[in-house]
Amino acid sequence: MNDGIKTVLAWLLWLWITAVIVGAFLYAPSAEGFKGGSSRILFFHVPMAWVSFIAFMHAGVASILYLNQRETPSRERWDRGAATAVELGLIYCVLATVTGSMWAKTMWGAFWNWDPRQTTIVMTLVFYAAYLALRSAVQDPERRATLSATYAILGLVVTPFFLFVLPRIGFTLHPDPVVNTEGTINMESRMFQVLIASGLGFTALYFWMHNLRRRLRSLEDRRLIQRY
Repeated sequence: MNDGIKTVLAWLLWLWITAVIVGAFLYAPSAEGFKGGSSRILFFHVPMAWVSFIAFMHAGVASILYLNQRETPSRERWDRGAATAVELGLIYCVLATVTGSMWAKTMWGAFWNWDPRQTTIVMTLVFYAAYLALRSAVQDPERRATLSATYAILGLVVTPFFLFVLPRIGFTLHPDPVVNTEGTINMESRMFQVLIASGLGFTALYFWMHNLRRRLRSLEDRRLIQRY
């Protein structure tokens, strides 16, 4: 893919994100159960939480591919990809936590209520913060990559349990999922359309940022090798 096509795709992505943001703030939700315009935060909170999950799963898959590779260049590429996915996943997860707290203040009267989903997202943040601490604590590149890959693969089990299983075991203040067990969409159609558009836009933004950050990490590694 040449630079011209990449530039066009980047502009289209930013136009998509801009359209979502403008649409979210121009549109005043009127669905029952939402307090007027305060539910606009939903268009950012849910997609960011979803993209953080995608990023953490991406890190686990990249780690599996790292362990299965024998050629050094390919192994390094997958290791950089996993580390980058965790970094971006943590950013999205923090943003999901912040926007969720803002919504909780309006809907439930407090920024933090120790709701099961609020608690488990913090547990997820701590789990992946430990991943970055592990990478910074091990100096040998090969050992660091292997230990980090093993840890990220563990996240393929831990993260879905934290985000989807554990919060549903007991009572939660959160509303029912958009698509419930009966297969129906419990959301006004216009809100659902904006939510889907936002999710697609932020997902594309994640993969674009991931590609840039992984390439920058590769350049940094090459410069370190040349220095020594």
